[in-house]
Amino acid sequence: MTSKPSSKHIVIIGNGISGITAARHIRKRSNHSITVISAETDHFYSRTALMYIYMGHMKYENTKPYEDWFWEKNNIQLKRTFVKQVDTANSQLHFSDGETMAYNDLILAVGSAPNKFGWPGQDLNGVQGLFSYQDLQLMEANTKDIRQAVIIGGGLIGIEMAEMLISRGIKTSFLVREFKFWRKVLPPEESEMVGNHILEHHIDLRLGTELEEILSDENGRVRAIKTKDGEEIPCQFVGLTVGVHANIDFLKDSALELGRGIKVNEYLETNVPNVYAIGDCAQFEKVIEGRTPQEQIWYTGRMHGETVAATICGDRTAYVPGNFFNSAKLFDIEYQIYSKYMILPEGLEEVLWIDAKEKQAIRLFYDSQDGSIICFNLLGVRYRHNVCDKWITEKRNIEYVLTHLSEANFDPEFYKKNEQALLDVYEKKTGKRLKLQKRNWASILNLS
Repeated sequence: MTSKPSSKHIVIIGNGISGITAARHIRKRSNHSITVISAETDHFYSRTALMYIYMGHMKYENTKPYEDWFWEKNNIQLKRTFVKQVDTANSQLHFSDGETMAYNDLILAVGSAPNKFGWPGQDLNGVQGLFSYQDLQLMEANTKDIRQAVIIGGGLIGIEMAEMLISRGIKTSFLVREFKFWRKVLPPEESEMVGNHILEHHIDLRLGTELEEILSDENGRVRAIKTKDGEEIPCQFVGLTVGVHANIDFLKDSALELGRGIKVNEYLETNVPNVYAIGDCAQFEKVIEGRTPQEQIWYTGRMHGETVAATICGDRTAYVPGNFFNSAKLFDIEYQIYSKYMILPEGLEEVLWIDAKEKQAIRLFYDSQDGSIICFNLLGVRYRHNVCDKWITEKRNIEYVLTHLSEANFDPEFYKKNEQALLDVYEKKTGKRLKLQKRNWASILNLS
């Protein structure tokens, strides 16, 4: 049996999914002393659940995956404070209250902060982003008894904020610079479907509209916004949801090499020995094919945490993300993607089945040369992650995938099935006639 390495002090700045995963896996592997530092909350919580707290579906205590006693039981120390400076030369942290703390290894899991782009009025009362628990508390105060709101910027945070606001009967305008909603992620047909779905929920969706200025009342609070077309839209709240950036301003005077994030190699190591960066704030210097330098997604943050824990505990491990996946809920429409690449290459073939009335779409991308499946892009339909991931890894031919789709379909028994409809699309495209295979439960259940 391998003995655990000798103890040292590991300090983790940030108690999101990346930092807490690192802490948990370091504890599983070692007797190291672990301190997690966060100024946001005492305990780790599910950031994706913020909207459900606001909408009254959950309470804050329901969003914590672990009981409060978990940390003491596992000998993980928690410290609630701001880090003012990272002194890598002396392996020491300086806190905003004047205290200091020494470390042997430092993990930076400091996450993201909402973007601002220098708009006049962006710092008025009633203008904010939504990322942290403090942002949620501020939104509670900023939207109390208001009538009208404006959201600036499309994407997931924007559509979540729109759902939050209309749940309280607040008239909401949604300004999106592009002429299609979530254009960088959704293909045109799916983007149009989601845009229509937003309108059906009585959101004033303004595509191709940009913010010029946020206007103030006599008390320094937002009273309206002005678009670049000169239109004024009255409001008492403005949500800024134009993306996020790495939360690294406090590191600009440190010895760490920075870009859009904290630069790391494939082992999540920075340019300073014994200092690592994981999660939203990490920027890979060597980009894996089909991925991006920064991967600001929940599951990649979790993988970063597991990977860095192995390295710190003596098993130096490179980050290998595997196939890409993501999911979201766009009001009532579920979105899923399983793909060999985060960014799809040019020249792929595709099979598209779409039912705008039922708000469903299945788009399968495959290699034009060997026919291997590359990507599942789904709206309003649920597929099994392990099945799709296995088929992509095994480079299953598109015709095998199409004839065995019943093994991937996760929808309940009495939902309308669409496997044959997709086969019909492929037959029309290629002239080939394929037969749908019956669902093989043994194959599904035996998947690793």
